[in-house]
Amino acid sequence: MTETIISLETVNPIEFFGVNNGKLDILKKKFPLLKILSRGTQIKLSGSPEQVESAREKIELIVQYLERNGHMSENYFEQILGGDDAETVDNFIDRNPNDILVFGPNGKTVRARTVNQKRLVQVAEKNDIVFAIGPAGTGKTYTAVALAVRALKNKMVKKIILTRPAVEAGESLGFLPGDLKEKIDPYLRPLYDALDDMIPADKLGYYMSTRVIEIAPLAYMRGRTLDNAFIILDEAQNSTDLQLKMFLTRIGSNAKAIITGDLTQIDLPKNQRSGLEKAARILKNIDGIAHIELDEEDVVRHRLVKAIIRAYDKDHQESGDQLQQGHSGGSWRNQRHRSE
Repeated sequence: MTETIISLETVNPIEFFGVNNGKLDILKKKFPLLKILSRGTQIKLSGSPEQVESAREKIELIVQYLERNGHMSENYFEQILGGDDAETVDNFIDRNPNDILVFGPNGKTVRARTVNQKRLVQVAEKNDIVFAIGPAGTGKTYTAVALAVRALKNKMVKKIILTRPAVEAGESLGFLPGDLKEKIDPYLRPLYDALDDMIPADKLGYYMSTRVIEIAPLAYMRGRTLDNAFIILDEAQNSTDLQLKMFLTRIGSNAKAIITGDLTQIDLPKNQRSGLEKAARILKNIDGIAHIELDEEDVVRHRLVKAIIRAYDKDHQESGDQLQQGHSGGSWRNQRHRSE
């Protein structure tokens, strides 16, 4: 007798087992000599080594298909269980394993949707620190949070730490009523929104209460060593040089970090410079640190967001050209005045 346990954490269990366990019944009929038990997000197989191995291979193909597509009909389910020829099996092999990252509540699929988002996924798997820089709406934060949730579900890390500099974007929140958490939460709301899409509310509440998932301002990272964690620094363009250095030196053993930012939206006071550009520049050639640049082609928000970004970029460039021409003209006029 051989026993094996297969995890289904990366897929929606309802899609695997079927309504009223309809697909599970099909699985049991296909392998009548096996004892098949389901418990939560796991399935246990017991029987002869040959039967267990055969069932395990078919179940893993089904899991791969569900990770890619999110749904499988009972007909397809039965087809892959009974298909032993190479062509049938090849049709179900996942050629794009990075597309779907996690399944959220109600079977919602969270995937890398653009070329640069997929590149972000690929480099994050091979490097411990990744800088992801690009304009608003390009999915930097969302993709990074999905990678962190996937790592937690796959038990690659023990906790997720999400942090942002508490810098006001032109508005002052300091005089709002409430305790410290209530004052800080508006800065961190985009991180909560991303998590809501990926983890059921009750489980997210449990993770937050037990500090498996921790969301905190950047200042709270000082003095800590972050081991066995997936750490995301969001809106890093609003961190100073010293803050960013402090954050990067918090990273401990078996930890990964993604730093996201948009260098066109710096909200620091005029007398402070962003540390993101410098960090990305001086850390560029270090093995284990990767850099991804996203652009308007990666925008996945409303179709007009892409046009808005292009319009602002065009205006910024034209303003710079006019300023440069103005300086050149002034210099020419001064030279002419002196020559006269």
